[in-house]
Amino acid sequence: MIHMRNVCKTYDTGAVALDHVNLDIEKGEFVFIVGASGAGKSTFIKMLFREELPSSGKLVVDGHDVVGMAREEIPYLRRGLGVIFQDYRLLPDKTVFENVAFAMQVIEAPRRIMQRSVNAVLDVVGLRDKYRSFPSQLSGGEQQRVAIARAIVNDPSIVIADEPTGNLDPETSWDIMDIFQRINKAGTTIVMATHDRNIVDAMKKRVIAIEDGRIVRDEQRGGYGYEA
Repeated sequence: MIHMRNVCKTYDTGAVALDHVNLDIEKGEFVFIVGASGAGKSTFIKMLFREELPSSGKLVVDGHDVVGMAREEIPYLRRGLGVIFQDYRLLPDKTVFENVAFAMQVIEAPRRIMQRSVNAVLDVVGLRDKYRSFPSQLSGGEQQRVAIARAIVNDPSIVIADEPTGNLDPETSWDIMDIFQRINKAGTTIVMATHDRNIVDAMKKRVIAIEDGRIVRDEQRGGYGYEA
């Protein structure tokens, strides 16, 4: 699913974000990316959906050569990915239903399929009764559920989450992680950057630790491994 070979990223300032990263993430895995702020996690995550490009090396995501692809091929890469951010990135003037449906409008899905699919994912995240609400009428946890629904409505192969529980209280965070667990059990690959040591330690998934742009630890059923 995701294959990195000698991936490096150096910014124009000279800052090295990733330094000869090599890894493989296979279909159906649940992987936490951990490390201190500035370690390279966000750059790693952004490369997966081609918001950032490596300075050198090879990166293949879901069969796509991310480095070598033409600009017009980028939408086809992103259609196979669901991306979730800490700040939700919902459209404030659209309802819950419309926010989720927007991801299907982008790929020009038929209206009949759109209606069925949006209702189905709102059931998954427990927000079917909020379909007419606007983001401003929702709690932070509910807004993150909408963001998850939007990310999975097109049945992506990979869900990429960047600090999805960073703005949430512990109880709500666990509710969100339960949704991710169910998505993963259905076969979707999950790659999640997080600082939440309690979640990482409790879930015992694969943990990849990044320090100064390098992978310093990669273990199955791992823990967070850093002081809070």
